[in-house]
Amino acid sequence: MPELPEVETVRRGLQPVMEGAKILVAEARRPDLRFPFQPDFVARLKGQVVTGLGRRAKYLMADLASGDVLLMHLGMSGSFRVIKPDNEAAPGEFHYPRAKDSVHDHVLFRMSSGADIVFNDPRRFGYMKVIARNALDEEPLLRDLGPEPLGNEFDAAMLARSCQGKTTSLKAALLDQRVVAGLGNIYVCEALHRSHLSPRRIAATLSTRKGEPTDHAKRLVGAIHTVLNDAIKAGGSSLRDHRQTSGELGYFQHSFKVYDREGEKCTTPACGGTIKRFTQNGRSTFWCPKCQK
Repeated sequence: MPELPEVETVRRGLQPVMEGAKILVAEARRPDLRFPFQPDFVARLKGQVVTGLGRRAKYLMADLASGDVLLMHLGMSGSFRVIKPDNEAAPGEFHYPRAKDSVHDHVLFRMSSGADIVFNDPRRFGYMKVIARNALDEEPLLRDLGPEPLGNEFDAAMLARSCQGKTTSLKAALLDQRVVAGLGNIYVCEALHRSHLSPRRIAATLSTRKGEPTDHAKRLVGAIHTVLNDAIKAGGSSLRDHRQTSGELGYFQHSFKVYDREGEKCTTPACGGTIKRFTQNGRSTFWCPKCQK
């Protein structure tokens, strides 16, 4: 499933052709994706100007002039592509042609910017929903989300307060979207390695008895910021389904320190350890037992 950096990369790819443009045509080419489309889904989109295109955790959020918000989630295999009149994309070093099977093109937005935006989703785990802006705080999909890991409010003090007294593993805590929104398995593994913290460590060790952040919390927040920003700069990680809107692959996977590197040598200077994998909460965890404590 695409994680925060991949979704942010998609947002940046859509922004130039979507933001400030009017939705001339909206088509839902099937009755549902993961969830059924609302009966008035198309009607609430047609003719609306997209005044802003943002992101909350792994959701894309298009603000409409009507006061509605179009909420979009990529699911497991969802992707957008932008078709311009010249039908040209600038292939990069890791360019990979998209599948041309239009049977999976489930949603189309024709924009006044001259671009067609097509949502393709073979597995149909993605979803879209139109929500009134003033109802977002009560939206079940959003209301329990924690702070944005790249937002100003997310710091060591906040993470320490969220983990105070938690007896779950540190990795499980970071994957809890109520603790911090948008982190997934890949970037949690990478951030824990960069901060030299074990995924098995008890989450409460990020906090003192008084609820103040430990040095572990400070290192971890810094690592989360660094790994996410590096991944966004690289266009995300292309594992299985992720593609940028141009059709190019993201290439942060070439910078992985631990993820999917089982049996390889740890890249931490003077460590000499070997990357191991084990199953944790139903997910593969990659780590270096020698330098992550």
